[in-house]
Amino acid sequence: MDLVQRITERVRDYLPGLMDLRFVTITPEEVVATLNVRKALCNTADVLHGGALMAFADTLGGIGAWVNLPDDSARTTTIESKTNFTAPAPLGATVTGCCRRVHQGRTLSVWQTEVTDEQGVLVGMVTQTMMVLNGK
Repeated sequence: MDLVQRITERVRDYLPGLMDLRFVTITPEEVVATLNVRKALCNTADVLHGGALMAFADTLGGIGAWVNLPDDSARTTTIESKTNFTAPAPLGATVTGCCRRVHQGRTLSVWQTEVTDEQGVLVGMVTQTMMVLNGK
């Protein structure tokens, strides 16, 4: 089973599964996934809710940080996140999140996710800092 399948199985019963994220690529440097904008993920204006966009990006950054953990006993957590909303993603659209590693240290990593629509329009950008929690 490849990494995309393993992660998809691992998160199926959690928020990413509830949101129906579809992972495309997962490497130590980049995580890419798509998300269909459906009613349950929208605000009352029928556009992707800001919290849904943030959860989408946080998931991608968290997976990127997890792939880079030093061993199986370590964990990761978001310690800071900043979001810029730049355009609406309407009901029925499909957005793509491309999350790239900006910095990888021993205890912190920084990830930046660009969320775009089908036309390549930037919907939002999220920068997050992830901390490594040693399990030992």
